[in-house]
Amino acid sequence: MKCITQFSNPRMAQAFVDYMATRGVTLHLEPQQQHYLLWLDDGQQLTLTETELSRFLQDPNHPRYQEASWKSGGKGLQMSYPRGQFWRNIRERAGPLTLGVMVICIAVFILMQILGDETVLRWLSWPDGPDQYFQVWRWVSHAFLHFSLLHIVFNLLWWWYLGGLVEKRLGSGKLFVIALISALLSGWMQAKYSGIWFGGLSGVVYALMGYCWLRGERDPQSGVFLERGLIVFSILWLVVGYYGMFGMDIANMAHFTGLLVGLAMAFTDSQAAAKRHKR
Repeated sequence: MKCITQFSNPRMAQAFVDYMATRGVTLHLEPQQQHYLLWLDDGQQLTLTETELSRFLQDPNHPRYQEASWKSGGKGLQMSYPRGQFWRNIRERAGPLTLGVMVICIAVFILMQILGDETVLRWLSWPDGPDQYFQVWRWVSHAFLHFSLLHIVFNLLWWWYLGGLVEKRLGSGKLFVIALISALLSGWMQAKYSGIWFGGLSGVVYALMGYCWLRGERDPQSGVFLERGLIVFSILWLVVGYYGMFGMDIANMAHFTGLLVGLAMAFTDSQAAAKRHKR
């Protein structure tokens, strides 16, 4: 066996191990106190491994490595993260806008537990008539409202996973535009459908699902993607919500509108990218 390199980030190390497994190369990670050693079984594969390692270090967040980790199903090293490593990994995938929205949602959720849902809803809900139209924060602040622990955890995990990917690959501006437009349109449709008493980031999350999936299908070079199995899951969840299965109160129109917004934006952006590639 030959020691190839060492990583300080265990998640990054595992991603490279998973990817090389798809190339037929077996690597092992040896945990040390402050880092992880990478060992190669077969010395004849040294040249290939070093070439791929150089490419990996240039862009460790490329979708090819994430896809390899998904395919591996979590096999390999069962990592215990050093103290502080968990939050470091959260920050590595998420940009300032992704983290900022997460902090706001958590703060609003805590406030709702202290003051009650109705009080906070009166401050942040969708505008209730012309008298509130100029309270401009209301057009988007409904997205920060969550009514249960499961509700906020589900939405923030998806927001971090997809929003962080978009922000890291395409920039904070692109994520801001997707979030703003989807919050406005999904909120407007949900208010038309069920009134102003709703909330949650799920309309934006569905926009990100639609955007990442279609952008990845039409423009793989963008670096954003969503596995087909997950987009199928999101559509099935729409059906569950529409038919009221499991007795859950779901903002169906916000989800549906958000998905359409994300698909439309992905189609437009991928068309523009295709024109740039042809030049």
